[in-house]
Amino acid sequence: MTVSSTKQPRSPAVSRDDAEPLLLWYEAPAREWVEALPVGSGRLGAMVFGGVQSERLALNESTLWGGGPYDPNNAEALAALPEVRRLIFAGKYGEAHELTNARMMAKPLKQMPYQTAGDLLLDFHGIGPVENYRRELCLNTAVARTTFVARGALSTRDVFASPVDQVVVVRLASEARGDLAFDVTMKTPQQATTEVEGVETLVLRGKNGADAGVDGALAFEVRVHVMASGGSLAAARGAISVTGADAAVLLVAAATSYESYRDTSGDPGAATARRIASARQKRYEALLADHVAEHQRLFGRVTIDLGSTDAARRPTDERVRSSARSDDPQLAALYFQFARYLMIGSSRPGGQPANLQGLWNDSLDPPWDSKYTININTEMNYWVAEVANLGECVEPLVAMVRDLAETGARTAEVHYGARGWVAHHNTDLWRATAPIDGATWGMWPTGGAWLCVVLWDHYDYGRDRAYLAEIYPLLVGAAQFFLDALVAEPKTHWLVTCPSVSPENVHPGGTSLCAGPAMDRQILRDLFGHCIEASEILGVDAPLREKLREARARLGPDRIGAAGQLQEWLEDWDMQAPEMDHRHVSHLYALFPSSQISVDGTPALAAAARKSLEIRGDEATGWGTAWRLNLWARLGEGERAHKILRTLLGPERTYPNLFDSCPPFQIDGNFGGASGVAEMLMQSHSGVIRLLPALPKAWPSGSVRGLRARGGFGVDIEWNGGRLEAGTLRGPPAARIVVRYERRDTSVLVPATGSVRLSFAGETLRAE
Repeated sequence: MTVSSTKQPRSPAVSRDDAEPLLLWYEAPAREWVEALPVGSGRLGAMVFGGVQSERLALNESTLWGGGPYDPNNAEALAALPEVRRLIFAGKYGEAHELTNARMMAKPLKQMPYQTAGDLLLDFHGIGPVENYRRELCLNTAVARTTFVARGALSTRDVFASPVDQVVVVRLASEARGDLAFDVTMKTPQQATTEVEGVETLVLRGKNGADAGVDGALAFEVRVHVMASGGSLAAARGAISVTGADAAVLLVAAATSYESYRDTSGDPGAATARRIASARQKRYEALLADHVAEHQRLFGRVTIDLGSTDAARRPTDERVRSSARSDDPQLAALYFQFARYLMIGSSRPGGQPANLQGLWNDSLDPPWDSKYTININTEMNYWVAEVANLGECVEPLVAMVRDLAETGARTAEVHYGARGWVAHHNTDLWRATAPIDGATWGMWPTGGAWLCVVLWDHYDYGRDRAYLAEIYPLLVGAAQFFLDALVAEPKTHWLVTCPSVSPENVHPGGTSLCAGPAMDRQILRDLFGHCIEASEILGVDAPLREKLREARARLGPDRIGAAGQLQEWLEDWDMQAPEMDHRHVSHLYALFPSSQISVDGTPALAAAARKSLEIRGDEATGWGTAWRLNLWARLGEGERAHKILRTLLGPERTYPNLFDSCPPFQIDGNFGGASGVAEMLMQSHSGVIRLLPALPKAWPSGSVRGLRARGGFGVDIEWNGGRLEAGTLRGPPAARIVVRYERRDTSVLVPATGSVRLSFAGETLRAE
């Protein structure tokens, strides 16, 4: 590789417009991890602190988790199942809870944690006092930059994680010739050693640790290759020193021995050496250009303008601190695009899905193990993917569900004596599917079914028949489990899940354990319905289709309680539940993300859902607030949705680097919040595309281009004075769709060109 000399080339990452709509920027280095700036290739990630005297890059590789392949299924579960069901139906919930904990939970009771690889540390010599400090993250180029002036010379430090070359690239430069001097070291809490190969390459080799009695099975390696223009390199024990350089480039590669959830025989050393050798063949400018082009291929599909005020010229952390009391519509647009940036950085084809922290984590023992929590959080991670034109980013989730269908088949057999496959409320790298943590949280058999709804959504937005054929066995396997596992509730004879929970919410019986909570019935209506529709499209499995129709008809209906609320359980317990403001709003799944309940189609149920939202309150955890935002937007309540969005953007729910604060950091709030912004501007469900369904007064004029709608449509919208001005609908030629604005419907036929212009004038929506 050629390292450019003293003059720093002006890359696409450069920006000095403080109001640049795609820029996060700050006037001081990060002091904490939640102030650092994330870069990610989908597989390899770093948090950039922007320090002056020393720089820290906290590194992650998406397959570095604790433990190894394991079978958590409990051979005692099936024998206990009939008695647990009997106790629940008899109203003996406490006894059912105790028996479930004793006989039906996974062994071990917890799953494996996602873990940090460690830190790359750069310690600089002779910097002295600095001025004009600035660090920034350009979402359009996915480059983090730190600049400052020291001894009259400008220093520039750029960092990006290339999805093309699968390396983190660090470029350091100073306008003062020969002024660059620093030491390169690594540290990690993992079991690892560090050595220098030659004088240019620093290698960290390690092994992951055991967790909950499961032995560590992964080898991992982080390799850092250092190149300097001018000056010299020297190696010491566990360190590389650069002195007298004009510029330097560091290439960072990381890998583990993970091949699949059952195979850890990979060679991380060969993988990192290969990636470094390949990246070294390119000039720095080529590495940067290839990275930016690939990032913009995805990121550039959507633009959004919600208006701007003087607040947009302030540093990002100041904007977050004052968001609740300032008029800053551009912050909402930045938050939306930041979520798209995080999606691209943490969930690319061929890698792992975004976990509870996406890709970024600095701990061996992160909150909730930074796993895949599939009773809301993992699904919420992907709410924004389709509508924000990042459908490819769903592919890692599809791949994970394929694995879960295999591991979940054993859980279905061992725990329930059922066919098909099942996953409960959490999974991990090793694709564990048995119930964990305890009955209150883990005895929920509908996680796999909800993931299948996300897979169907990917089809619904793209209408790719070949993809539908690929996922159809996964849908059928999930449905087959419930055909075997559903039981008749003694009083009503409705088919119900039992045992189950309405995720994590304790009812007046003193436990979460129950039969047939609303969320289960709603998810299964979607799962069975999608299986039926898929079998019709593919022309297969007519007998199974009829069984699913019969079972779907026997699922209990949504019910309205005495307080006018949508009931969370079969019994009217909502007003007696210990936590009236519970973070989960599981029983409102039918309103969003599903569309079983809608203002137009089921007004009484929509009113009941609204009552439930009022009872729950607007404030919750970060992801709980984001779900409420989407629900109010689906109800068409733009002002209420905007109020909740401002709460989400405030310092109690957003960290200075725009990461969501649950607290602590969980990435689902970022993705869910961005989904809520999209829902305010455009909705597509029940065969209708709705334009500006929940537009708040705070966004009187603006535009959004590149959104996706169900049915394979693309949507652009422009508005002014709070009213729709025009738009564009793109889709398959000869496709027809209903477009709605302010309760006015227009049937639109897409012409042979694949694009049709929409205009609104004289109270009429026209397709031109």
